Amino acid sequence: MGQFLFPTEYYDSTYSIDFQKYYDMGYRGLIFDIDNTLVPHNAMHDDRSRKLFKELREIGFKVCFVSNNKEPRVKKFNDEINCCYVYKAGKPKPDGFIKAMKKMKTNQGNTLFIGDQIFTDIWGANNARIHSILVNKIDKKEEFQIVLKRYLEFPIKKLYLLRHKMQTN
Repeated sequence: MGQFLFPTEYYDSTYSIDFQKYYDMGYRGLIFDIDNTLVPHNAMHDDRSRKLFKELREIGFKVCFVSNNKEPRVKKFNDEINCCYVYKAGKPKPDGFIKAMKKMKTNQGNTLFIGDQIFTDIWGANNARIHSILVNKIDKKEEFQIVLKRYLEFPIKKLYLLRHKMQTN
């Protein structure tokens, strides 16, 4: 199985990541997928996401959203937080990630990506050669084409977790 589909790390939720630890390690830019990574599909910010972005600003991170959605969705989500964004990113191609790093003035060595899908998010971040973090989806309700991809992702995620467990024992 291709290592390009494996995340660098895996967390249960975006909201369980210790971002201060990553800042202390030298990371300065965060690229986020939006739907089912930060909020349920097509939802706007909630109290939890508002709190997270306030904390990320206080830590000193630059943030960019990279989404395959059209601009109205991504812009509307970004308006409240006022970061930068890349819409119609074409994930898993690396172009959207590279644009995000240019906007944040970061590079491959000091940028993290956080997303919930293997075939778009993780594969794309790995194509861009940046640290990729896979998180579990927030909401069970998803569009049909994403549900189909989840079935294909399941064995990859299981294999990743099995290999990771073997490496830590």
